[in-house]
Parts: sequence; C-alpha cells; structure tokens
Amino acid sequence: MTKQNLFDAKSCVNSTMFVVEMVSPPPPPPPRGSCINNISRKTLVEINGDPKIMKSWIDSMRASSPTHHMSTTLYEDKTSWMMRGTVRKLARYFPTAIVSGRCRDKVYNFVQLSELYYAGSHGMDIKGPSKGSKYSKKGTQAILFQPASKFLPMIIEVYKELLDKTKSIEGVRVENNKFCVSVHFRCVDEKKWGELSQEVRLVLKEYPKLKLCQGRKVLEIRPIIKWDKGKALQFLLQSLGYAKCNDVFPIYIGDDRTDEDAFKVLRERRQGLGILVSKTPKETHASYSLQEPSEVRIFKH
Repeated sequence: MTKQNLFDAKSCVNSTMFVVEMVSPPPPPPPRGSCINNISRKTLVEINGDPKIMKSWIDSMRASSPTHHMSTTLYEDKTSWMMRGTVRKLARYFPTAIVSGRCRDKVYNFVQLSELYYAGSHGMDIKGPSKGSKYSKKGTQAILFQPASKFLPMIIEVYKELLDKTKSIEGVRVENNKFCVSVHFRCVDEKKWGELSQEVRLVLKEYPKLKLCQGRKVLEIRPIIKWDKGKALQFLLQSLGYAKCNDVFPIYIGDDRTDEDAFKVLRERRQGLGILVSKTPKETHASYSLQEPSEVRIFKH
C-alpha cells in the first residue's frame, strides 16, 4: 500500500544514498517532428499474428499511453531543469545516482554533473564519478559495469533495421539507447499503431535473445538477461562498500514500473525506502509516494 506522508529520513542515520530515476528530461530535437517522453510501465509482450492478440496488443498500447497535455509536459521539463540544482546539492553530502532508460551518455550530457553515478539503459550501463568518489570505501575501484556488453552489435543491427522498416510511418522515432532500442510512437496516428507494432514484431522475430517491452507511447527492445534496476541498485551498494552496512539509508525515487525492482530490493533488505512518484494510486513495492517531480524537489531540500 502506498503511503502519502514523508518524514525527514536524513535525520535518522549517519549516511544516506540517493538513487533517482530520470524524470522527463528535455530530449534532443527529433526528426520528422516526433516527441519523446520518459518510459513508463513496461510489459513483456508475446509475439504472434492472431487478430485477437493484435487487438489486445493495440488496447494495451492505448492503456499504457495516457494523453499528456502540452502544458503539463512543459511544466515537467521546467521542473527537470530545476531538479538539476537540487541533485547537485545532494551529491555534496550523499552518494547520488541517476537511473534512466536512456543511454548513459545522453543522460550525462543533459545533467552534466561529474560527481554523480550514472546507470543508463535501465541499469545495464553503470559508471561512477569521473573524478572518483569520496564516499567509496578504501580499496574499492572506480565503477564501470556493462553486463549486456555482448549484445551491443545485435542492438546496433536491430536499430538499423527498425529505422528502415518504420521510416514510412509518419511521426515514429527510433532511438538507440546503447543497450536497448526505443521506438517512440507519441506522434504516430493511432490508426497506424497496428502497422508499427507489426513491423517491430517482424524484426524481433529474428532475434530470440532480445525481448519486446511496452511503455507509455514507446515500444522497447532489450536483451534477455537477468538484470534490472534492482540488481543495479544492489551493484551500486556493493561497489560503494555499503552492502553490509547498517548505518546506510538508501533512498530510491522513481516513477517507472521498472523502478519496482529497486523498490522491492529495499523492502526485502528492510533498509532504506522507495518513493513512487505518481498522481494516481497503484500497486507498488515503494514505501511512500509523491505526486509529481516538483514535490520530489521539495522533499530533497
């Protein structure tokens, strides 16, 4: 059950680690007038050509892709820019990481804070601060971890194929996030969703080691490996030498369904807490909730 009131966790322990899901950063200018929003609520999809399954697939695409008013999107983008200053302040006192579905380089180019830990591609590409970390225990090495590196050539192949197969569909944007490929359909006519999903599924049919996931106005292709944001969080704690510390209080804030894996890790550890950012009540492993990014910024202060 999601709880609504938050307490000052910083006053409870000697050391705190903040892990923040990247929330709606302004994207690079897309070709063909398409728009990008942060990925949310992924669901693994079975592939076949049954008409009933196709209808169910389209219904699922519609259900997981709520309409966002332009004013709301602009507000969230402004909040994201303000959030950068807040994250910088946090990093002065606590080890701080940003987790995102986008590739690590894109996230870093947006945030441009060298003192942070970055986990791109849903935690499949993790790198520590470029100048080392004052929080790492003595003897620990600089972090650079890419558990899906062997999939890179395959991801590039799929990216190129999807660019070619979807180029005739107006409004679609195919984004290479290094260890995953995102097919954004936010600006695609809903009547074309069936055609788009069919093209994506036909490409993926030749790559059994990749899986197709669904999110808010996005289809995402990722490697089939036993790795998620929860494992990325565990890896960060281990790399910092915090895995067995009782005086560390990890806080993970996120608005994405894939963040549930990290919330679950904290709940199972009975240490720290997860905070879900959502305006609507939903099933979650998080301990508390905030409604929007502006509230996250206030909480961090």
